[in-house]
Amino acid sequence: MEKMMIVTGANSGMGLASTVALAKTGAEVVMVCRNEQRGQAALVEAIRQSGSDKIQLMLCDLGSLTSIREFAKAFTERYDRLDVLLNNAGVVMIKRQETSDGFEMDLGVNHLGHFLLTHLLLDVLLASPQGRVVSVASGAYKAGKIHFDDPFLKRGFNPAKAYAQSKLANILFTKELASRLEGTHVTANCVHPGAVGTQIGVNRDTGFGKTVLAMLKPFFLTPEKGAETAVYLATAPELEKVSGQYFYKKNPQKLSTKADSTEDAKRLWEWSCEQVGIAES
Repeated sequence: MEKMMIVTGANSGMGLASTVALAKTGAEVVMVCRNEQRGQAALVEAIRQSGSDKIQLMLCDLGSLTSIREFAKAFTERYDRLDVLLNNAGVVMIKRQETSDGFEMDLGVNHLGHFLLTHLLLDVLLASPQGRVVSVASGAYKAGKIHFDDPFLKRGFNPAKAYAQSKLANILFTKELASRLEGTHVTANCVHPGAVGTQIGVNRDTGFGKTVLAMLKPFFLTPEKGAETAVYLATAPELEKVSGQYFYKKNPQKLSTKADSTEDAKRLWEWSCEQVGIAES
């Protein structure tokens, strides 16, 4: 039976590279993109690069709880199971911005959007013989802290602080999700892809960040290289029972104390449930 997979943020960079690699395994892949025009262009490219005709495009804005709910409803009406959810989409905001629900953008998209999406797709993941949730985190988590007193950084926002908090949240979410899925055949792991040359941090309207990206490009991994560990987590048979781990270069890594805090993971989970409007489970 061919596998069914979802990749968020699939229109460029690691998301597109992951889509191509997963499609090459024979899986059916749903590319989740926010913008239809960019999504359609990426779909054509993914089909060309992979040689697969089993790639679909579905639209979803991870900065909108309404859009996420609409996407999850459309997906679960169309498909009865999901083998892999690759939570890849990510943003880095240079200036503080809010999602349509009033969340600071980094935490809103990188964590809360994927938190709700994963929750809404749990039933179809549980319907798979072996479901997997793979979330793209980052080594930037080491500089992060969950600011429970001001999670949306209304006081003292800076880009590094916001991004690092969101990436620490990805890891704590993975740990708590894995704990809650214990005893099921669904696993949850996260990955640090390394320094990847993608469009993250580049303002599409102003082009801000493009010069910096061009200067640093020789030192970055290609999106294909960056996607390797995420694809490994999504497909490797030997990882069938591995859950709650943070991987880098296909190996589990020891986490800092703050990223391994079960207390913070539970607290973040409960707070996240409140924010996205789901009953604590």
